[in-house]
Amino acid sequence: MSTLTHEAVTTAELAPATYEPLLDTVEMAVLAPGTEPTWTLSELPDGLRMLHIDAGGAPVEIRLSLPLGDATGYWHPKAGWTRTLVADWAGRSTVSLVDGFATGCLYDHSGATMLTFAATDPVPEVRLRFGVSEENDTYVVHFELPAAPDPHRILFVPRRPSVASALGALRDWFAAETRAMPVPESARLPVYSTWYAFNQQVDAASVERQAELATDVGCGVLILDDGWQHLGSGRGYAGCGDWKPDPAKFPDFTGHVDRVRRAGLRYMAWIAPLLLGPEADCYDRWASCAPVAATVPGAHVLDPRRPEVRAHVIDTCVSLVRDHGFDGLKIDFLDEAMVYAGDGGDDIGQTLTLLLAELRSALEAERSELLLELRQPYVGPGMVPFGNMLRSFDCPGDAAANRVRTIDTSLLAVGGAVHSDPLLWSAAAPVEAAARQLIGALHSVPQISVRLDRLPHDHVEALRFWLAQWRRLRPQLLDGTVRPGRPDNLYTVVRAEAGGVSVLAVHGERAVRVRPAEFRETVLVNASDVDRLVLDVEGAAAYTEIAVHACDGRMIERSRTTLRPGLQSLSVPRMGLALVRSIG
Repeated sequence: MSTLTHEAVTTAELAPATYEPLLDTVEMAVLAPGTEPTWTLSELPDGLRMLHIDAGGAPVEIRLSLPLGDATGYWHPKAGWTRTLVADWAGRSTVSLVDGFATGCLYDHSGATMLTFAATDPVPEVRLRFGVSEENDTYVVHFELPAAPDPHRILFVPRRPSVASALGALRDWFAAETRAMPVPESARLPVYSTWYAFNQQVDAASVERQAELATDVGCGVLILDDGWQHLGSGRGYAGCGDWKPDPAKFPDFTGHVDRVRRAGLRYMAWIAPLLLGPEADCYDRWASCAPVAATVPGAHVLDPRRPEVRAHVIDTCVSLVRDHGFDGLKIDFLDEAMVYAGDGGDDIGQTLTLLLAELRSALEAERSELLLELRQPYVGPGMVPFGNMLRSFDCPGDAAANRVRTIDTSLLAVGGAVHSDPLLWSAAAPVEAAARQLIGALHSVPQISVRLDRLPHDHVEALRFWLAQWRRLRPQLLDGTVRPGRPDNLYTVVRAEAGGVSVLAVHGERAVRVRPAEFRETVLVNASDVDRLVLDVEGAAAYTEIAVHACDGRMIERSRTTLRPGLQSLSVPRMGLALVRSIG
């Protein structure tokens, strides 16, 4: 069955189906080949609904439809920058364990949700079709679930006031059902990455110099990215496969790792264990196990469904950690395994689940408090048993993309620590440019990737200041209640609250609602392009002490004032912040 690949341009042209009321204003039809599927909808203790579909083990297509109403946007893990409504002839997505997740959230102009759903099994490949049905003035979501021995299960969240609250309910359910990988303290510390700072031109002395400086400004982990390995040059991947240190760059690799660790940093290294390039010494041995080219240039992909490939990947990774004393690995390009999807062989997601479970177990036997970094698009609920650092996809120099992508990940992060893409900025730019990159990563664990010894003094001070503030506010930023607003607004006002402290990051010129009397401290981050914040004070008046800092941490002003209900302008330099503490 593959009705989603029907030649019909719109969903209105598909074969008719019988719809029944499901939840709120949502109607549903279920189709299965050769059987009459039955379904039930039950209420869970936390208010969620669980849909059970019994199709006798057959694959099913689920069609959801609801009146268009005041619908404004549709969020899903692979939305990218397409967060407003699309027509149903344009909305397509294929997801799997290592490429997104079968979930979505339709919301209206107030931000309230109209439809929120998720497949409970994040492993199999699922095809989705979604968008506005122009013929019917409805919003539709169709998705196919593959054959399964047990009834299919879909979670639904009744109408909630915001996307974050609806997805938070899904996140809580998956967290209770998932045995996430433990998250050591080091996974929640700022990271120094070599990637944008050096690309592949790394060597022991240069990395050790950056490690000393990174420790000084507040980092706790170093990631040695691509370029450390033999044949690790050129921006393609034709040399991947051997995973041996380049002796010209690292003549004593194990000693180098030990020196960085003694400087105070945990040490991780990049690896793409499924890539095999024709220049690698081992290519002839493994070429028969990598018949399909990767989507990245220069390499083929080892087929993880082969037992010998899985054993090879595990042995390679374990040997690196054991031989050189790594604290963990940055595992890249797992999504490349999907080049084998649909070829009639075993399910790729099921195979990768087996591989990654064995890999984690073998690595944990070598290293306590193991660190494993995964990155978008493989950061969904099905991957958290296999990694504890969930990184944003590459967005060099793009603070807005880092903000959006890290918050997108955190909305459904049921384990692990969400990390930014490494921060890149020009040493010749104004110091505000450096601060803007740091603010863009504020609601995640920041990764830094600039040559620290080439930064001007004010950039270093900005970096030190913002990492110190981030560490102080980590309970709010990583563990608090985060309200980022509508996804189509790109999270321009992000609130994070916990322990009597409210942190507001403001990324545009607008009036910002605050309730200073309800918090012992309100932290206002001005990421706009003007030197002020307009506050819309709500609730009771508050007598406050306000400390205003420039983007490099310099104290600009300290004053005491009563913030009364209504609009008030507060002078805060762009990329600076104000600490508002209630007194009396």
